[in-house]
Amino acid sequence: MEIESSRRITKSEIAAIAGRILKSDSCKKDLWRLVHSENRHVGVNALWILTYLCNSEKEWMASLQNEIIDLLLSETDVSKKRMMLQILRHQEFSKEYIRTDFLDFCLSKICSECEPYAVRAYCIHIAFKMCRYYSELLGELEERLEMMSFQALSPGLASSRRATMAAIERARKINNF
Repeated sequence: MEIESSRRITKSEIAAIAGRILKSDSCKKDLWRLVHSENRHVGVNALWILTYLCNSEKEWMASLQNEIIDLLLSETDVSKKRMMLQILRHQEFSKEYIRTDFLDFCLSKICSECEPYAVRAYCIHIAFKMCRYYSELLGELEERLEMMSFQALSPGLASSRRATMAAIERARKINNF
C-alpha cells in the first residue's frame, strides 16, 4: 500500500485507497496491520483511512472495537487518539457490556484542559453512548459536563456539551430515570 511511506497522504489518495480496501478482506487486514506501524506517519495515515471507512464498513469496524480501545488507552500521540475516538464515535456500545476502563478514560478526558478540544468532544459523545442506559452513569456524566461550565470552551466543545446535556434529559425521560 502506498501509505507505507513516511509522507502524509492526500484526501484524494485516501478516497482511492479506501475504494480498493472495500473490495478486499486482505487489504483490510493489511490496513489494520499498518495502524500498528512503528512509523508514526504510516500509523496516522492508516487511521485516517479508517475514519473514511466508518460508515461503509460498520460491521468490520465494530469487530475491531476492543482492539481500537486497547490501542487508544495506551496511545500518547494526539493525532492518533483523535482519529481512534472519531472511529469509536461512529460505533454503538452495548448496554450489556461496557468497558469500564474505556468509560473511565472518556470521563477523565472530558474536563482535562490538557487535551485538545476534539478529543474532549469525542469523549463526551462516546461517554454518553455508554452511560445512556444507567441513571447513575448519566448522573456522573452530567456532573462532568456541569464542571465544564467553569472552563473556557471552544464553540465546538460548548456545542457538544449542550447537545449532550439535552440528550441526557431525553434519555432520562425515555428510561423513566
